[in-house]
Amino acid sequence: MAFQNAIFYLKSFADKGGAQLYVPPGRWLTGSFNLTSHLTLFLEKGAVILGSQDPSHWDIVEPLPSYGRGIELPGRRYRSLVNGYMLRDVVITGDNGTIDGQGSVWWEWFTSHSLNYTRPHLVEFVSSKDVHISNITFLNAPAYNIHPVYCSNVHIHNVSVYAPPGSPYTVGIVPDSSDNVCIEDCNISTGHDAIALKSGWDEYGIAYGRPTTNVHIRSVHLQSSTGSSLAFGSEMSGGISNVQVEHVHLYNSFTGIQFRTTKGRGGYLREIIISDANMLNINTAFSAIGDYGSHPDDKFNPDAFPSLEKITLHDIIGKNIIMAGNFSGIQQAPFTSMCLFNISLSMSSAFSSCWSCSNVSGYSELVFPQPCADLKNSNASSCFSILMRPNGRGGTGAIL
Repeated sequence: MAFQNAIFYLKSFADKGGAQLYVPPGRWLTGSFNLTSHLTLFLEKGAVILGSQDPSHWDIVEPLPSYGRGIELPGRRYRSLVNGYMLRDVVITGDNGTIDGQGSVWWEWFTSHSLNYTRPHLVEFVSSKDVHISNITFLNAPAYNIHPVYCSNVHIHNVSVYAPPGSPYTVGIVPDSSDNVCIEDCNISTGHDAIALKSGWDEYGIAYGRPTTNVHIRSVHLQSSTGSSLAFGSEMSGGISNVQVEHVHLYNSFTGIQFRTTKGRGGYLREIIISDANMLNINTAFSAIGDYGSHPDDKFNPDAFPSLEKITLHDIIGKNIIMAGNFSGIQQAPFTSMCLFNISLSMSSAFSSCWSCSNVSGYSELVFPQPCADLKNSNASSCFSILMRPNGRGGTGAIL
């Protein structure tokens, strides 16, 4: 294939200090291909990389070790359209060129249960470092759009992502068992989740043991048709922690912010702070669910209870909200330190339900509509905050 041949040619130059693969205006049809280290893939304005709709042009690869199988089907999975494995210093950028997965055929095959392997993504980097993705439009991914997994130092900036409302389980950006991730100035509208943080599935994720940590999300516009604008989990067995989200606009979504886990998942969701959020036309503004998602097989440990604690939501405004919050923890491992400050939600009607809480505890102050009693503990000292230092790096502490 042309892309793979060009990258093979450029590899010798990339190893000597860097190279660029320039994609001029036009429509360029390709199957899956691999990038190389010290390479810039540049899409000129009007350049469109089209994913082939022939599944034989997409290689079959082994499942990720932290998942043990394909997400959708047991066994192997289709390789993503653009791939990087154990790379360093890779850039995908341009003058708002487009990567179009032409995913409609994959959505049809998925819906009709015609696939033998799990659907591919548009871009996936595995075990890579220093990855930069910017100034690109992503369209019609078969499944995920951008999936950094086991990666460090990932910067995703000024990208647009779109998949139509009916596209099944299409997701925008999925940091997965990765650290030092920054997502900013992006517009994402997908069939399922806009941004979803993950870290492995049940016993496989526990054994692999790589968390998603040190994540900063800011200045993004997120829309999710059937999922959540911003999701944590449900595959989070390696743990997710130290996440800061700020200056976000969440709109026309089923759920605004959702934390997902279940018995047997293990892992943790903790030290997450979300602030300066604006919500519009959301079914459920906040959700934390302790029985969300399935298991890869019957080998999981039912006594591997996940931990969800030290979650702070503050300075949030919502308009046309149907339900304020649904916090449903696990009886054997209740959710703790769920803290809400300075939140004002305008409900869509007088008949809107407000809050539903079970197996959860926390603190709230200046929250409207008034939250359930479980979130009215008198002690705020356990609430999590990020104390910004002059150099911009965050420390952790308690809200006093």
